[in-house]
Amino acid sequence: MSALRVPVLAVIGVGLIGGSFAAALRRAGGVGRVLGIGRDPNSLARARELGLIDEAVSAAEAAQRADLVMLATPVGSVGRLLAQMRPHLKPGIVLTDAGSTKAEVARAARQALGQDIGCFVPGHPIAGAERTGPDAADADLYRDRNVVLCPLPENPPQAVDLVRLTWQDCGARLIEMDVQLHDRVLASVSHIPHFLSAAYMAQVAGEPDSERRLGLAGSGFRDFTRIAAGSPEMWRDIFLSNRSAMQAELLAVRAVLDQAEQALAAGDGAALLQLLQRAACARRDWRLGSTES
Repeated sequence: MSALRVPVLAVIGVGLIGGSFAAALRRAGGVGRVLGIGRDPNSLARARELGLIDEAVSAAEAAQRADLVMLATPVGSVGRLLAQMRPHLKPGIVLTDAGSTKAEVARAARQALGQDIGCFVPGHPIAGAERTGPDAADADLYRDRNVVLCPLPENPPQAVDLVRLTWQDCGARLIEMDVQLHDRVLASVSHIPHFLSAAYMAQVAGEPDSERRLGLAGSGFRDFTRIAAGSPEMWRDIFLSNRSAMQAELLAVRAVLDQAEQALAAGDGAALLQLLQRAACARRDWRLGSTES
């Protein structure tokens, strides 16, 4: 059991990410009361039934009462929510987020919070699933998973420490990096996989004989398309927020696809084998969470 680090926690977006954060901290004994904020009253009611939150409140009330606020919402909404909370911020409050992009979130936070920017500590847990809503919450979601913190120059050490310690209470490993580096790396290993999976799934689903194709699909199709079932709103915002880095990565992916297509067209088995061997070896050597990226 950890110390009671957060007497009052507020979670904006009590779904997979926010709900799991609350559940993990509750289990660790790291929080007292948990406030839930969201657009759907039914979802908030379900979160309360599940014990994820104690009551549903507005963003303004959360800002007045909470010691720590977790924004587990689509990245495009972070600036608007911070602007709503700013006039009501409790002295000493710490705000953080779980968004998958950081540079644009940091810019939006600066615009929304102005001189109060020091209370906002950007973060990103490298964890998730295709499930959504309060029923997807899992207290073990962050155990042994990487969480990236991107502290801002204005953050007081105690604010960063609080966010770091709460994530450690969730069982996570902490990594710190610059917001720009974060977005370049995550474009490659997180955002592009979702983009490609969704594009491929849309292509198959749009074919005239899609029902027959899907009826014959096996485990390879299942594994490749699993992440395409994620929240469309969330991933739309991520793609648009990190579009510059994604465009650079797509150019690199397209170059490899062109090489593979040329080898296929030419019947060049040696070139195809070389590419497949390189990919297979890299994938076999990789272990989830084994690197800092």
